[in-house]
Amino acid sequence: MMAPPPRWVRRLVVAPLVVVLALVMVPTTLMLALVVGAALTWVLPGRLRTLRLLWMIAFYVVWDALALLAMLGLWIASGCGLLAGRPWYRRAHVRLARGMLALFFWQVRWTLRLRIVVDAAPGVEIPDAPLVVVSRHAGPGDSFILIDRLLGLTGRAPAVVLKDTLQWDPAIDVLLHRLPSAFVTPSSRRREGQAGARETVERIAAGLTSDEALVLFPEGGNITARRRTGRIAALRERGHEELARQAEAMGHVMAPHAGGFQAALDGAPDAAVLVVAHTGLERLVTVGDIWRELPMDKSIVLGGWLHPASGVPRDDVAREAWLFEQWRVVDAWIGERTPTV
Repeated sequence: MMAPPPRWVRRLVVAPLVVVLALVMVPTTLMLALVVGAALTWVLPGRLRTLRLLWMIAFYVVWDALALLAMLGLWIASGCGLLAGRPWYRRAHVRLARGMLALFFWQVRWTLRLRIVVDAAPGVEIPDAPLVVVSRHAGPGDSFILIDRLLGLTGRAPAVVLKDTLQWDPAIDVLLHRLPSAFVTPSSRRREGQAGARETVERIAAGLTSDEALVLFPEGGNITARRRTGRIAALRERGHEELARQAEAMGHVMAPHAGGFQAALDGAPDAAVLVVAHTGLERLVTVGDIWRELPMDKSIVLGGWLHPASGVPRDDVAREAWLFEQWRVVDAWIGERTPTV
């Protein structure tokens, strides 16, 4: 994806265009779904998948526009940004994110027939401390799902480090610039002196409070044969033969990058760590995959393991080995829930 334009372009051009597009789509979406969608569904049969896809695209545009208008209202209420540093301003954005995600997943359940199930041990209490969440990465949407669950189940405000290309989405762009999150530019496009991922993660982690959670995806992307092979080769080049063997034995996940995780714990050494596994999104990687699976009729199952700060090693070498051990647990958990063909 192309690099995002400067912030002033995103605020003065891209965001207003989304709002205008939403205003146009509201009166035309129903007719589009009934006429064009019905015609395409006749040509491309498959359980009304064309209607579902058109509806979800229209809904997402309107959803994005509503979020932008709500954040514009909050900005005006803050004196056009003069009071943006006040605690109420951040709390208002957290509540907005919770409500918007609840609305989004209500529509996902209704249109795509997608259920989200949390498979966690009852009675587990998250300590009154910052939280670092490390999750496997598979398919589009797992960031949304994980943040929704963090907001809904733990009440934690999310802090996320994302690729800068996600700033093309105006609502995500504005919201996460108002929360303790950051967008990272890849090294190939990074200007001299611009902070990289590790420095950014450590800075955000250092400012975490006991009602916030930093979300990381150590695999760095969807699992592919090329990425998996390259990750194993990189481990061997660094002399980590044992970790490379462990990575080869894990069939459902890729070897995790430990740098961001280590930086998070350097910034927040007293943070508890929540390891998250999920299954159900593995076959939804490309646009073709999503089209083929519509309607999804799936259950996304999430599982998690909470570790207090005292149970996580302090030095980088031991932390990397510990993270690989957690990934072996995640791999086994997924294997138990993946049907054999």
